[in-house]
Amino acid sequence: MSERVHHSDAGSDAAERTPLEGLEAARERFERAEERIEDHGGEAVANAAEAYRDATGMLDDYVDRATGTGRENFKAYVELEGKFDSLVTSLPDDLKGREAFEEALERIDKRRLSESDFERAHDALEPAAQYASLLDEREAAREALDDARTAAAKRRRRLDDEIEDRERLLELATADLDAPVETLREPIDAYNDAIETAFEEFRLETAAREVFALLDRSRWYPFVPYEQPPADLAGYVREDPAGEYTIPELLEYANYSRSKLSHYVESADELKRKVATQQTFLDGIDAEPLTIEWPPGDAGVLQRKAREVRPFVSRVADEDTVARLRSIRRLTTDPEFEYDRLQTAARAVDQLTPAERDRLADGQVAAELEARRTERDRLEDALEVEDPI
Repeated sequence: MSERVHHSDAGSDAAERTPLEGLEAARERFERAEERIEDHGGEAVANAAEAYRDATGMLDDYVDRATGTGRENFKAYVELEGKFDSLVTSLPDDLKGREAFEEALERIDKRRLSESDFERAHDALEPAAQYASLLDEREAAREALDDARTAAAKRRRRLDDEIEDRERLLELATADLDAPVETLREPIDAYNDAIETAFEEFRLETAAREVFALLDRSRWYPFVPYEQPPADLAGYVREDPAGEYTIPELLEYANYSRSKLSHYVESADELKRKVATQQTFLDGIDAEPLTIEWPPGDAGVLQRKAREVRPFVSRVADEDTVARLRSIRRLTTDPEFEYDRLQTAARAVDQLTPAERDRLADGQVAAELEARRTERDRLEDALEVEDPI
């Protein structure tokens, strides 16, 4: 098989290969390149390739300087002939393609050179070019193998995501889509409405300093994910008398002129510097971290969420809202309520598209999962092979 055919490994067919096929093809290409070098002897090929590159480099370096009739052209020609003769003389007698170097020397052994003489010298060296080509092909094959390993590793990571997605779909396939999920959603919606209303009143009536204290406390509760205020704003609210104002008041004052603002705070400039630049953060302080998402998490997740938010709810809302939260938590442990069944059904109704339901019904998802697991296993086996890259 010719070198040209081997190089076609990276051609148009490569776009149609899977990452696994690409890795296997790249590995085979590299092995073939290694074998062809070893057929000639690795050291012999390296020596011949080095000599060829030295010779062609020398010709390329002198082609412009040593052609012509001027004094400098003749001087360059003499340099070239001397260097090229030294190169050829220094070559081992058993060097691969040595005759080609001698032939190239004869092509430039004349008193005056033209570009065509350099072309003939290059042509004479052609029998030795194959050895440099062998090394070039091995290096290209090595790079292709490196790229193929990278593509295979990316595909393996993508397969992990695809497998997880199909496992999720199959889990949802067991859901009872006729289950009365409204019996779970109604109390959650009622609680969320109540805490949102209560928190808005809390913002309107409570000093910013107390609101920030609530945010600071949430740092110790993973299920109460309030964003913490910037340090300079937190310090200002904590230490300046302006921290006794509510957040809506501070936001309103930040839009006052300095002369008008001086009637409300000791330093109008400081309030504008600390508050006006943080309006987005202050506007974003709301009840969302205290609400319960829909569909809710597994029973254990919802139990912990309810347990962690309860002290915060007690601080900002009335006992009726706290009672709503407790009743939701009790649903997770009431065997007659069948929380797990309703929660799974709620997730299925919320997350499954009509197309996904059809794929689940005809077994397509299960087949896709099996195929991807098989592909991942084969990729992992292939990637465990150590390559010389």
